[in-house]
Amino acid sequence: MKSELNKLSPASRREFMMRTAQATLGVTVMPALNLKAAEAVKSGAGTAGFGKAKHVIFLWMGGGMTHIDTWDPKTGETKGPTDPIKGKGGVDYLGGSMTKMAAVSDKISIIRSMSSKTGVHEAGTYIMKTGYEPRGTIVHPNLGAWGSHFLGRIKGVTLPDSVVVNSGSAYPGAGFFPPALSPIPISNPETGLQNIKPTTSDGQFKKRIGLMDEFDTAFRKKFKSEDVKAYTEFYDETMKLMKSEDLKAFDLSDEPAAVREKYGRNQFGQGALLARRLVQAGVRFIEVQSGGWDMHNNIDQAMGGTGATMDSVFAALIEDLASNGLLESTLVCMGSEFGRTPDINENEGRDHYPLAYSTVFAGGGVKGGFVYGSTDKDGRRVVDRQVSPQDFQATIGHAMGLPIDEVVMSPSNRPFTVGDKGVPVVEIFA
Repeated sequence: MKSELNKLSPASRREFMMRTAQATLGVTVMPALNLKAAEAVKSGAGTAGFGKAKHVIFLWMGGGMTHIDTWDPKTGETKGPTDPIKGKGGVDYLGGSMTKMAAVSDKISIIRSMSSKTGVHEAGTYIMKTGYEPRGTIVHPNLGAWGSHFLGRIKGVTLPDSVVVNSGSAYPGAGFFPPALSPIPISNPETGLQNIKPTTSDGQFKKRIGLMDEFDTAFRKKFKSEDVKAYTEFYDETMKLMKSEDLKAFDLSDEPAAVREKYGRNQFGQGALLARRLVQAGVRFIEVQSGGWDMHNNIDQAMGGTGATMDSVFAALIEDLASNGLLESTLVCMGSEFGRTPDINENEGRDHYPLAYSTVFAGGGVKGGFVYGSTDKDGRRVVDRQVSPQDFQATIGHAMGLPIDEVVMSPSNRPFTVGDKGVPVVEIFA
């Protein structure tokens, strides 16, 4: 049984565990267990921004966010359908639809010199979320799993370490780490965390638990391995989570209507609001996904919808975190798999373009009103301080206080580091 289970991918093993829990207990929730005790992290101590981010909200713009119409606008022949607007501080200009972000641009740092080698959605997503190119022989962890591995669980928190909101069918999770370090997927922020209550009466549920424990006792005594220990901890942590008051964090109905309206009654907006609530509840890493950026047709109309929604939600999140005293301890970062072509195509849209694009940071010790790097006058090439996806990953890891240079050996005995030896862009930190 054990050998067959080990042949499964991490996602398959996780699915097996969740289905087992559903069959035996009537629940499907699986908390992210921390199997490695927290250790003192000294690498990078004293460097700007190191360890400032106790929490991370990663806003993922799926499809390939156009840099010229958002964070790196131009005024020449590649200019978008709207004129650039002025920002604050060192943020000179933003795309014409970024009106609300322009008002809070004194709280953000923009990296305008991102560059990648891949213009394919799946591969571009993978490398931006893990720092590694996809390989058929191994799956790499995301930053939530790296955080759990190095830092352990935040003391006193019963919720999982990592959550993915508006999760699609595939996303990098625990990788080669134990499946229990995978993020909890939330497919819809309006419905929150599903199947967390027993499907039987309390008495029947307790009987099931007792019977299961009776069956398992002899097995646990005979096979004292880490794998068996992990499954035992899984059930123990599930029991704690089911009784936790922190589960209220997933219930958006507790929020005032005015706050929900400010974020916008759409999945991205409500997902960002859920992310703020999860930060308050102690969750370390939350990814909120939003699509619609594959704008091959009619860039003007697309930016009026997807672009305007992003602008409104991002600004609302920054303002809300600031008003709740959470911005300095929470790193908000925005990324996408690549940019889009400077030239408008025959369908009035833009195509895939990995050679130049932008990412954005706020909070977590980040400078406000700051721009790092630049592209040429048309947004075609990086001309100053190029940043790779590996550097992007290393920058977030650095802010989290992770020892990004420490080598971790995978179960196949291969060495890996956070961000694959990327160099943190420490200049964006105050």
